[in-house]
Amino acid sequence: MNVIIFIFTIIVSFVVVRIGAILFQLTGLEWSQAKFQSLSCFSGTGFTTREAESITNHPQRRRIATVLMILGNAGLVTLIATFANSLNPDSFMTRLMSKSLTTIIPVKFTPLVNLLIIVLTLFILYKLLTNTRITNYITDKLKSQIQKRQLADTVSFEELLIATGGYGVSQVDLPLESPLVDRTIMDSNLRDHDILVLAIERKGKMIPNPPPAMKFITGDKLVCFGKLDTIRKEVYMESA
Repeated sequence: MNVIIFIFTIIVSFVVVRIGAILFQLTGLEWSQAKFQSLSCFSGTGFTTREAESITNHPQRRRIATVLMILGNAGLVTLIATFANSLNPDSFMTRLMSKSLTTIIPVKFTPLVNLLIIVLTLFILYKLLTNTRITNYITDKLKSQIQKRQLADTVSFEELLIATGGYGVSQVDLPLESPLVDRTIMDSNLRDHDILVLAIERKGKMIPNPPPAMKFITGDKLVCFGKLDTIRKEVYMESA
């Protein structure tokens, strides 16, 4: 039974990490970074100061990271406990083997048999879960369910953290309900929040260094420099 729980925990852990990566991606992280951050949170390893800021400075990502850390700790404890118990003679194989089988495989070899089962199963799972077609299929199915159930708010901006302190470059699609719509750059008071509009993409055309008198319109894509959490609040209107 312990072997079954161990294998089941491995599969569930993979699914949880993949869900975490999808949720991180929906908050604006690039996919490869989202996968790494999800695995880092779940395993409790791999963070650097700059990468951690992209999580800690974002309210929704903090919530996702917290859940991943809690589940990761629980999963690790389960894996260690079930693996240790599976090597006890009085476990999985002993209960499954009939009297006729025990004459072929002595009870004292049960831990070795359990270990071989675990190794073989892990090898099969590794082959399956590193197959691009299979993982893409699983990811697409999970993502469609997450979006259907609205487990995360999809955002339409990309960020580049370029310095400590949370400063970076952010590309933001201006929402229809944004208070910036129909206001000029000068009247937007973005500079008061240390936000610089570096460029505006409008109807497929890039306008670099836009003049202060230019008005924002719905559908504009802004490239801004400033504190990323401030940009989310002032431009994308994301609550802190």
